[in-house]
Amino acid sequence: MAAIGKTILDSGWLAARSTEVDRSGIQLTTTNPPSTGPDSPWIDAVVPGTVLATLVKNKVVPDPFYGLENEAIIDIADSGREYYTFWFFTTFQCKLSGTQHLDLNFRGINYSAEVYLNGHKKLLPKGMFRRHSLDITGIVHPDGQNLLAVLVHPPDHPGSIPPEGGQGGDHEIGKDVATQYVQGWDWMAPIRDRNTGIWDEVSISVTGPVKIIDPHLVSTFFDNYKRVYLYPTTELENRSSQVVECSLNIQVTTELEGSTCMVEHLQTEHVSILAGSRVQYTFPELFFYKPNLWWPNGMGKQSLYNVVITVDLKGHGESDSWSHLYGFRKIESYIDSATGGRLFKVNGQPIFIRGGNWILSDGLLRLSQKRYQTDIKFHADMNFNMMRCWGGGLAERPEFYHYCDIYGLLVWQEFWITGDVDGRGDPVSNPNGPVDHDLFLLCARDTVKLLRNHPSLALWVGGNEQTPPEDINTALKHDLRLIPHYENLLNKNSESSEDLSPLKLDPSQYLDGTRIYIQGSMWDGFANGKGDFTDGPYEIQNPEDFFKGDFYKYGFNPEVGSVGMPVAATIRATMPPEGWKIPLFKLSNGYIKEVPNPIWEYHKYIPYSKPGKVHDQIELYGPPKDLDDFCLKAQLVNYIQYRALLEGWTSRMWSKYTGVLIWKTQNPWTGLRGQFYDHLLDQTAGFYGCRCAAEPIHIQLNLSTYFIEVVNTLSEELSNVAIEASVWDLEGTCPYYKVYEKFSVPPKGIVPIVEMKYPKSKNPKPVYFLLLKLYNKSDYGILSRNFYWLHLSGGDYKLLEPYRKRKVPLKITSEAFIKGSTYELHMRVQNTSKKPNSQTYQNNFIARQNDGDFDMSSLDPGYGKTDEKHRIGLFQRIYRHFTGEADSLKITETNGSGVGVAFFLHFSVHASKTDHKEGEDTRILPVHYSDNYFSLVPGESLPIKISFEVPPGVTPRVSLHGWNYHSNHNIH
Repeated sequence: MAAIGKTILDSGWLAARSTEVDRSGIQLTTTNPPSTGPDSPWIDAVVPGTVLATLVKNKVVPDPFYGLENEAIIDIADSGREYYTFWFFTTFQCKLSGTQHLDLNFRGINYSAEVYLNGHKKLLPKGMFRRHSLDITGIVHPDGQNLLAVLVHPPDHPGSIPPEGGQGGDHEIGKDVATQYVQGWDWMAPIRDRNTGIWDEVSISVTGPVKIIDPHLVSTFFDNYKRVYLYPTTELENRSSQVVECSLNIQVTTELEGSTCMVEHLQTEHVSILAGSRVQYTFPELFFYKPNLWWPNGMGKQSLYNVVITVDLKGHGESDSWSHLYGFRKIESYIDSATGGRLFKVNGQPIFIRGGNWILSDGLLRLSQKRYQTDIKFHADMNFNMMRCWGGGLAERPEFYHYCDIYGLLVWQEFWITGDVDGRGDPVSNPNGPVDHDLFLLCARDTVKLLRNHPSLALWVGGNEQTPPEDINTALKHDLRLIPHYENLLNKNSESSEDLSPLKLDPSQYLDGTRIYIQGSMWDGFANGKGDFTDGPYEIQNPEDFFKGDFYKYGFNPEVGSVGMPVAATIRATMPPEGWKIPLFKLSNGYIKEVPNPIWEYHKYIPYSKPGKVHDQIELYGPPKDLDDFCLKAQLVNYIQYRALLEGWTSRMWSKYTGVLIWKTQNPWTGLRGQFYDHLLDQTAGFYGCRCAAEPIHIQLNLSTYFIEVVNTLSEELSNVAIEASVWDLEGTCPYYKVYEKFSVPPKGIVPIVEMKYPKSKNPKPVYFLLLKLYNKSDYGILSRNFYWLHLSGGDYKLLEPYRKRKVPLKITSEAFIKGSTYELHMRVQNTSKKPNSQTYQNNFIARQNDGDFDMSSLDPGYGKTDEKHRIGLFQRIYRHFTGEADSLKITETNGSGVGVAFFLHFSVHASKTDHKEGEDTRILPVHYSDNYFSLVPGESLPIKISFEVPPGVTPRVSLHGWNYHSNHNIH
């Protein structure tokens, strides 16, 4: 007898082009299954994945993300849809008992499919964003091998790509309910198969006669969060031919400490279900007193409860089970009267939104839990608190939301509407959105059911820079209306709603009921709120402009973007040598104009200059000599650009702005714009500029007013603190040193403390460094540290070029903690060139509540059907520190006679190879750094944590590079 639960079918698949297979689906799954061999059309398939992902894996086509290779792959507009119509085939075994049922589940197919199982045919209707569950109990072979073949058809309207490219090609894809980026964008080349394939999870699930379908968890808060009521609802289907008596059980557990879990609730209800019918059942509300709350990143812990629902049948035992990690949190959102921007509150506390726009992890839909974990942790590492899932991309997957729950990232989820494709652009296409409105709504409702239990999901939005057609918009407004309790909170802005009694209405009457629906990304508190195109800009800016009152007029900018050049190693790894040529610098009307090579042009490179407005920010450091020089100087600009963007927005927190989302955080391919880490998962320096600027307690320099400002986004007043400001010149001396005391910063506030007197002094240096530190007076613990390199007004950074020759001595201490293939290194780097002149030189940072580096390698998403019973042990694997013993402490000192700032130091991790070939990419990726691209003034030391996983059989080495540090020393 098979165990109750789900088995994922993600291996052993074969694929073949339909025109090359001369057998029917019935033959493939009965008498003539596929065979592999030299003359066979069948190849190993990527499932979940797409046709193009399978072709790339088997090297049938070149890597479309490398150089100009995408141009060598035939586009569906030229080949016809049949060329990308593919068979997928696999086998599985499952032995059922007499009362058990078996479902075959597809969580996403693009775009329609025919399913054949053991000679039986079933049709899967159209729609990329809908689940399919087929009862195959009567057609499985109970004791033998089951043959499964799926014929997948591409989208109905794949469209064509005009020679000039453009946003969404000729926009035909907008007629389908599918991803709309696939015809290309100004940041993305076209995807040749339009993402055709079995792109999401395939599974079989075993149940008894009664099946649990789409439980819904709703919570309400009272008495200032001391009382919480949980309303669990689930649909139950009786697939037997007789009335069944069920015991419906719910268990809620929470982790106390380590591996100890506490059962908060264990409740059983008795339900009778007629033969062949479905019922929707709501448990009596579950009461929690002072529960642990779920908070966004930077506001507190992401406390999660494990909710398990099981159904037992008299005489049959367990029939089905479901589990989900659930966080108690209250999200409110309304238009702020002071700024006109949309303001979010979580658990009654206003949250200043600093986040980014997200398309999807990979343009070929090679999605994985491991990649999702890295992606989301990177966003949390940047101190972001929101991600916007852009309407031309995915309705993101449960794995994505699982890690957003874990790491505290609020999510703005859009449906599949974008103005460039639906209703505007050249050519103008399909102003009435998708052809099949009923299909769109079916997919939308199914998506809501799939995602609604995740605490990270903050709001639904109809589309990008466009509202859905009127009938769809009206239906979504109705379907996603709030339950009265949440409506009261919204209307009263949570001022007097805490004394409401528990809900009288059954929450199961609502599809969601707990989150607002906004019709479009520039409506109702976003951009100018009226749908006019008032987001952006999307190019390089003068850093000081971000701080000026006229830079952006509205309270919440959903998209503002800029540059994103990766490091030189990534260019070499993703482009042939002709792509290593740096741009030509041409003078145009007194400004530098960059002319990139054709490969950079294809990969959507965005220049570091804007002739007529912004002088080239790379050339400020002197003309780049080669690719390494260009990319290094680009990192200097990336850091300044994005730190200034976020600090500029934060400097007007609540007085002018309620939030900002940067366009965009990463690229789903090897693009060269708008990213904080590249497609290979190496961070740019902009990543660390954001990490610095968005920290919850932060000290910054207003580049427009030259006032030192202190930001406090926490809920407690900041007091008994002091500021240390020191200026360092290129000679290694400190011409300016001040300590400021006797000030406090209110909760959720920003305070200008004092105007910097340097460089208004008599003899300012043309290029200088400014180090700001905010620290506790009681123990000199550092709350925030911020390092600037600056030049006088109208000047440049060219004096930094000869500064590269300065040899500054460093002392590096390292300690390694190893657990299996996972490494955590504790580094401390000290500039030993001069004795310190302050009490804070050792930089003993005050740990934040959620600052720990945890072992997440064994973390498994806990949603949907369970593989093992109840998954209570999941919490025993979350947030566990490394337990491996430490290697012996290692100390390395580098000699140098130079005195001064060790500038722009950068760690990287590599595989040690004795047979290393020139130009070979030896990087181990991804790596999580507590900081990188950092600088140290004389005497100063800085702790850095580095964590990564090492491939089998590889010995890692850690290298340190710097602007004026050239030893390329291997640390470990």
